[in-house]
Amino acid sequence: MKKIGLFCLSICILASCRNEKKTKTKETGTKETKVDTLTYSYDSVKIYSKKTVKTNFKETDTAKAAIQYPVFKNEELNKHIQRQVLNYFSEEDKSIISYQEIANSFINGYDSFHTKNKDTREAWFLKIRISVLHQTKNYIGLKYIHSDYAGGAHPNTNFSYINYNPNTNSAITLDSLIDKSNKDKLVRLAEAIFRKDEKLSSTAKLDGKYFFSNGEFYLPANFYVSNKGLVFLYNPYEIKAYVYGTTEIIIPFAALKEIAKPNTILTAKN
Repeated sequence: MKKIGLFCLSICILASCRNEKKTKTKETGTKETKVDTLTYSYDSVKIYSKKTVKTNFKETDTAKAAIQYPVFKNEELNKHIQRQVLNYFSEEDKSIISYQEIANSFINGYDSFHTKNKDTREAWFLKIRISVLHQTKNYIGLKYIHSDYAGGAHPNTNFSYINYNPNTNSAITLDSLIDKSNKDKLVRLAEAIFRKDEKLSSTAKLDGKYFFSNGEFYLPANFYVSNKGLVFLYNPYEIKAYVYGTTEIIIPFAALKEIAKPNTILTAKN
């Protein structure tokens, strides 16, 4: 629980898929989506604390934990998605092995805090949302948003991506798309786009407003493949102050032709 109060990972859902059809299921009311050979629905876990706090003289609130995630017919993919969430929490508590236990752990932590601080006016929350962003026959990209509040000036929010090949049931890494020998070219491409987006000259220093170490541009770990190209995302605080939120860089497929590995999702028709 200590980690949850300090930093959280976090994922909102717009299914941008080809030939998409959505229907309501009678039993659960969840949305089921069919795209080519991939079928999924969204499920969720929600827990509220029974301990309430007075946020002002008239209103009361309580802690809540909500986790929303897609469920595919591909069980290996489901396990992979769940591992991305559990890996963070299991470092703190090995007994956490499910979405339900993540929510339980957060609420138990709040209840323990409330017992010792009965006059608190802080209502904690945990929100995890995983959504499908883009998919083709050999690629699925998911957005993972993890946001929580456990006291302080504002919530902590983190965005990350899950890239997966459903045909081989394997994670897609940047190294599998761009050869290491071309990484410098990729960084230079991204920096040029970043400077254009930020309205900076080619010689403007990347310090002051930005948090680049020694003023040297670098790419974030977060990426996915959209229908426009290779997308990188910096989280709040990563290169700018919290107030600026996230920063996104899109490198078009055309610009990647010379540096992308052959026969990958960067070179296939999207």
